Amino acid sequence: MDPLNTGFTTNYKPMTMGDWLITFLIQMVPLVGFIMLFVWAFGDGTHPSKKTWAQASLIMMVIGIILVVIFIAVMWTMFSSFFNSAYNIQSV
Repeated sequence: MDPLNTGFTTNYKPMTMGDWLITFLIQMVPLVGFIMLFVWAFGDGTHPSKKTWAQASLIMMVIGIILVVIFIAVMWTMFSSFFNSAYNIQSV
């Protein structure tokens, strides 16, 4: 019987430390790591833990990109406002 008493047994084995180290090493390769996140997140045959981790990583990347775009827009507005006011001083 399985530990959760669901009535059926599964062959779920957690990922080993070596599996995670290889996963992180692959993810560190600039373009390959980004592509592999999509393969792991949406591909079949991927370990459930790795699939969930890849989906969460992609969501965090999207959130990070959105925050960076907002930050750049705010900074651009502040600097352009500052320089416009500095150059629009009217001579008396």
